[in-house]
Amino acid sequence: MTRVVLAPDSFKGTITAADAAVALAEGWASVDQGAEFVHRPMADGGEGTVAAFEAAVSGSRRMPVTVDGPAGVPVDTFWLLLPPTDDAPNGTAVVDLGSTSGIELLDELRPWDADTSGFGQAIAAALDHGVSRLVLGIGSSASTDGGTGMLAALGARFLDAEGVPVARGARGLAHIAAVGLGALRPAPEVRVLTDVTNPLTGPRGAAAVFGPQKGLVDEVDRARVDDDLVRLAALLELDAALPGAGAAGGTGGALVVWGGVLAPGAAEVAELIGLAAAIADADVVITGEGSYDGQSGDGKVPSFLASLAVDAGARAMLAAGRITADSDTSLFAASASLTDLAGSSAAALAEPAQWLRAAGAALARSAR
Repeated sequence: MTRVVLAPDSFKGTITAADAAVALAEGWASVDQGAEFVHRPMADGGEGTVAAFEAAVSGSRRMPVTVDGPAGVPVDTFWLLLPPTDDAPNGTAVVDLGSTSGIELLDELRPWDADTSGFGQAIAAALDHGVSRLVLGIGSSASTDGGTGMLAALGARFLDAEGVPVARGARGLAHIAAVGLGALRPAPEVRVLTDVTNPLTGPRGAAAVFGPQKGLVDEVDRARVDDDLVRLAALLELDAALPGAGAAGGTGGALVVWGGVLAPGAAEVAELIGLAAAIADADVVITGEGSYDGQSGDGKVPSFLASLAVDAGARAMLAAGRITADSDTSLFAASASLTDLAGSSAAALAEPAQWLRAAGAALARSAR
């Protein structure tokens, strides 16, 4: 009997990690009827992180909050309250940047004006509740504001040469002449889950690598924002080369300034859901995400799962919405692209569950 652990990330904007795992299992079972399945839907600090905690922690509770979204309009969302523990007697708050200041909340990109204020407002709501600890997932950001919106919502001030608060978003970065942190709220224990290791600035920094995803398509604009982030780092006394500081458009670095500790999101979630124990006696581990590309090796779920599987003596397999030419699939015994199976990306996006079932079946056939 084949023991198959299903641990995909969400396929951003199309299907949740839990539903992706179900579809993959159905596809595999159509070929290998005797297989045993263990579902461990994953996340890495981006979309699906709160859902992973909610599913894994009994007694967790959604706490509604309305925040300023990245489109400039209010967003009704929630943060997750985990029950008290010995090391967090007033409970732990899990706050997800994606649901407060995330790119999925935009109908159209706003590279200059989207910001992280909503994320900071949700964090402030959790602090008002009196939690002992924060776990912050910072994937899926809509902006490159260096985390200034988030810090401002927690009491920081970003002022121009006249002492006036600058505009929100990347637009205001060029005008920051002074930073005031005196009224910044004290930080409890803060664990920051991130899926990237990029520094704040430079050729692998927030603007250069992730700016195009957020609408900074012009190289001159990206260079301008990178220069602005260099100056911001100096004002905040932040090491711009710090790995992970460039996560979420620089929010990773801003959280370090506040007192947060950056942690690899996939590893943190895996520990919570007991993934290592599940994989210990697995024959096959199937993981995946919407787009497996050249960035997927930088702390994201598939590469992390592949390493765990190899260490446990299991075969790692990959199912992804698309697998780009610049990606490294050498850790996987087999891989399946939904786009290839469906014949086009549009078809794969329209019916992700159908093509995940097809991918599960294809992977099962490859294991024979």
